[in-house]
Formats: sequence, structure tokens, C-alpha cells
Amino acid sequence: MAWFELTGSNPTQSSDYTLNNTPSCGGQDQICAVQATPDTSGQKPILSAALKDEMILALHNRTASTNVQLRD
Repeated sequence: MAWFELTGSNPTQSSDYTLNNTPSCGGQDQICAVQATPDTSGQKPILSAALKDEMILALHNRTASTNVQLRD
């Protein structure tokens, strides 16, 4: 698995992420980065249903999780 930083506006679209194993995050209001399995190109995350659920919980709880980092 690798870290992908959200560089676009839609956290549910893998095309809006950039591979970045050291994302600079901190906060609790928005998705900043996700840790996921890379797609076949190795450049975009595979956003599984379980990861999307973890993203929702992180936002709801306003707390980062194992595979989701947040920012303000």
C-alpha cells in the first residue's frame, strides 16, 4: 500500500489523487490523503468500498484513521 494525497476536488475519484508517500496533512475537516493499493499504473489509488467507508467515518468523527489523513 502507498499514500496518495488529494490534489483535486473530489475525494471519491482516484484521478484526483497523486502518489505521495509523505503527505503533509494535519487537521480534521477534509480528506487530505489515503493509504491504498495502487492501480495497475502504480500512480493512482484503488478506492475500495471499505476505504470509502473509512473516509466517511474519519470525516464524521473528525479524526484521522489508519488509512485516512485529514486537513483543515
